[in-house]
Amino acid sequence: MTALPLFRSTVRTEWIDYNGHMSEAFYVLVFGHATDEMMDGTGLDSAYRESTGCSLYTVESHVRFLREVPVGSHLAVRTRVLGAAARKVRFTHEMYVVPAPESEPAPDAVPVATAELLGVHVDGGTGRAAGFPDAVRRRLTELTEPAPDWAGRSIPAVA
Repeated sequence: MTALPLFRSTVRTEWIDYNGHMSEAFYVLVFGHATDEMMDGTGLDSAYRESTGCSLYTVESHVRFLREVPVGSHLAVRTRVLGAAARKVRFTHEMYVVPAPESEPAPDAVPVATAELLGVHVDGGTGRAAGFPDAVRRRLTELTEPAPDWAGRSIPAVA
């Protein structure tokens, strides 16, 4: 279990697509909010961004849509930091449907979607990658845990 808090949300009616379940854009929206939560928990919060002009930019992501999610579902997103370097961080999100807004995913719960992301710390003034502050890099390193078995995959070729 990660030291970062779970991000929580509830599936809204306007997130439902023509197939009757959550549209792919809103899975990504929820994962984006989970990334914001991770940034807050590692020192890259709004005060940091405002005072430094630096932020974390997502430069690559791989999303897997594993189960349909109906309107009204309560979501909990678990974030794992997989590694951090001077200017970048690799992390994952696992989205679960839980029975109530404050419920934890069961230990044997299967995610409804996953995302693996690569973020680069960028100085907004120069538009270039910049080193993480020491405290942020230490926090990211402290949070680092082993990658889940699904991480690191690519999209298979179509024959």
